[in-house]
Amino acid sequence: MSEQFTISGHTPATTSAKDWVKVLAKYREPDAMRSSFELAVTLGPFVALWAAAWWAMGVSYWLTLALSCVNAAFLLRLFIIQHDCGHGSFYNNRTLSDWLGRILGVLTLTPYDVWRRTHSIHHSSHGNLERRGIGDVHTMTVAEYKALSGWSKLMYRVYRHPVILFGLGPGYLFLLQNRIPLGLMSSVRYWASAMGTNAAILTGLLIMLYFGGLMPILLIFLPSTLLAATAGVWLFYVQHQFETTSWDGDEEWQLHDAALHGSSYYVLPKVLQWLSGNIGIHHVHHLYSRIPFYRLPEVVRDHANLADHNRMTIRESFANARLHLWDEGSRRLLSFRDARSL
Repeated sequence: MSEQFTISGHTPATTSAKDWVKVLAKYREPDAMRSSFELAVTLGPFVALWAAAWWAMGVSYWLTLALSCVNAAFLLRLFIIQHDCGHGSFYNNRTLSDWLGRILGVLTLTPYDVWRRTHSIHHSSHGNLERRGIGDVHTMTVAEYKALSGWSKLMYRVYRHPVILFGLGPGYLFLLQNRIPLGLMSSVRYWASAMGTNAAILTGLLIMLYFGGLMPILLIFLPSTLLAATAGVWLFYVQHQFETTSWDGDEEWQLHDAALHGSSYYVLPKVLQWLSGNIGIHHVHHLYSRIPFYRLPEVVRDHANLADHNRMTIRESFANARLHLWDEGSRRLLSFRDARSL
């Protein structure tokens, strides 16, 4: 597939998805001062809101809960910084990035080394029908679904139901599933990552329990964690689960085509875009994951074709929650109802 793009100072040219990588390479270098600033303006408010919510317990539990809900947004942004550390795009110093990622992983309940590996698998295999299963939302083809038994169909429908995906799923993922290195169970390294993170989280919870009892956990820790997890799962879902996304068999699959055509540009209001670390500009991120999150807006500002590609508004994104099955014939993600009519 080819597209038209304009490079400043050059005439328009035709390029493939793979050739976009050459264009995007100039955006890859992180700025240490800018990265440190982004960390400060995220971690600082997160700590301040945690302290304010703890203080507010002596005034009103409702005020504490409200502050915790606001703080979920900064926890989500900390996850994006951890995410960039995993891609090596936050600091050029890999050791610094990794240890920052491990520390933030305690706050986000995500063992950094485990997540970095599974997320790398996601980037290297997204859109490949033969390599599903790690770091993605489980998606079946219409043919696979129709070949299932009645019970298996029911289980898949339960899994894909919004109440499960966006209601129970985020809590299960971050509170339970992340406690062990699923998919990497044979590696001592990833067990150490998971258990080390678990130990740090447990220590934090015991400190909360000792100084404040159960209420800080129930009114601050859990609400902010669950809200941030839900927002994160929703963002991940709409970034890849939309009608015109891209899936191919192993022989037809191509990494850069899958990145460009299988990832969306989730257009958010400026405040939400900032709080989500520009991760909605996901097609650019998948094309070149080494671009720091704070430079992604530069890309869509400089390249109109990328700014117009796979655009999705918040209103439009809600329809994606009813899409469940990939139809290889029409190359569309379909609802169960639409799949039945085939």
